[in-house]
Amino acid sequence: MAGAGTGGRKLLAGHALRRLRRAQGLSQVQIAEMLEVSTSYVNLIERNQRPVSAAIVMRLVERFDFDPRALAADAPGGGAAAMRRRLADPMFADLEIDRNEVEEWLAAAPGGAAAFARVFDRLDSGGSEGGAPVADDPFGEVRRAIGRWRNHFADLDASAEALADELRLGAGDLYGAVAERLRVRHSLSIRVLPVDVLPDVLRRLDLHARQLQLSELLAPSARTFAAAFQLAQIEARAEIDALVRGEAFVARAAERLFRRHLAGYWAAALMMPYARFLRGCEATGYDVELLGRRFGAGFEQVAHRLTTLSRVGARGLPFFMIRVDRAGQSSKRYPGASGAALVEVEGRCPLWRLHHAFDRPGEIATQLVELEDGARFVTMARTVTPQVRRVGGVPVAFAVGLGVAAEFARGLAAARGLDLGGSATPIGLGCRACLRADCPQRSAPPAGRALTVNERERRVTALTFAGD
Repeated sequence: MAGAGTGGRKLLAGHALRRLRRAQGLSQVQIAEMLEVSTSYVNLIERNQRPVSAAIVMRLVERFDFDPRALAADAPGGGAAAMRRRLADPMFADLEIDRNEVEEWLAAAPGGAAAFARVFDRLDSGGSEGGAPVADDPFGEVRRAIGRWRNHFADLDASAEALADELRLGAGDLYGAVAERLRVRHSLSIRVLPVDVLPDVLRRLDLHARQLQLSELLAPSARTFAAAFQLAQIEARAEIDALVRGEAFVARAAERLFRRHLAGYWAAALMMPYARFLRGCEATGYDVELLGRRFGAGFEQVAHRLTTLSRVGARGLPFFMIRVDRAGQSSKRYPGASGAALVEVEGRCPLWRLHHAFDRPGEIATQLVELEDGARFVTMARTVTPQVRRVGGVPVAFAVGLGVAAEFARGLAAARGLDLGGSATPIGLGCRACLRADCPQRSAPPAGRALTVNERERRVTALTFAGD
């Protein structure tokens, strides 16, 4: 199975084993027999007093089609790093909770830690203390919904893949095949119009004229996506409706945003059918640009698709994706199955080359980075240009970042020439969440740490703080 493994590090994951056992309706005695260990050993693992061995991981995979990445990804509250980010809030500053205390808490009381994380996140995102969410952050609602699914929607993948196979039999040109299906089955024609006719619109459905109108600004891959998106709204409506109903969104805007995401997901799955795309990934070492040429997709489309590869029995590498503008503001964040804090937090580190991509447009910048907790990632960053390239004379561009844990990166095309066990760039999750004391790029002290000022010396970093 692609991407399997735990990287050989000591792994305490009793919470994940307990969750799996209870989901299967098994007692500790029963799962001990299946894993060929003693009941007392299972008990010690579930209490985080023993690590999960490689042999047990393999038996879990064989007996339950279990994704070994879930052992780390399902840590209470997202794991020690995520819990430390929450505890960096100024309200906890006087408690001076250190890293060891957090790790002991997760090991001794994972359920309590998970409960704390849920309450903190609810309050931090605007939920009321009574537990009822409020409708003031539709983007946050949608992001959490996508996160719960790990950005993998099996029903949409199956539906799109079946149609892709059907269309492939009839024509090699996917855009032409989708256009013909819209015309014959749904009485919708596609018309590409000049920019002066559609000055501010890239795609418009004109039901009166029975036309899907597309701007001439759209690149070929974007035209195919737009046509497939329209087809998704018609032919995948039942699957999309079911997923939207299941979320019970408070905000109407959140419901519409989620519906748009799901239609786009189906469109991308039609362009890059799951099984064929995964085979292409494994054959090319997940070469993003080569995959784009092979499937007629843009860099950003491929990058997004890489975060969705969590099909049971056919999983790809656990990539994350983020898209930022020149000011560092994120407009897309998909952790996928990675659980990577790099995309889940609002703050980012200027030492991460995601922000340097604007210096060399169109080139892929590859980097090995390491977070404070020791987690390492191979990341790639490249600029992408939207169809509307200028606003008021100012060029418009975004940087798309992709990343995967270094332990899964051997064989990755982007990692060729990198020493995955060698030195990595030490980065943080934004200055307010980072405790690195010797960073010359620091622009603010960590949250909850008092700024210290010494008039007699000037250190490499201009900002020093208590406890550094």
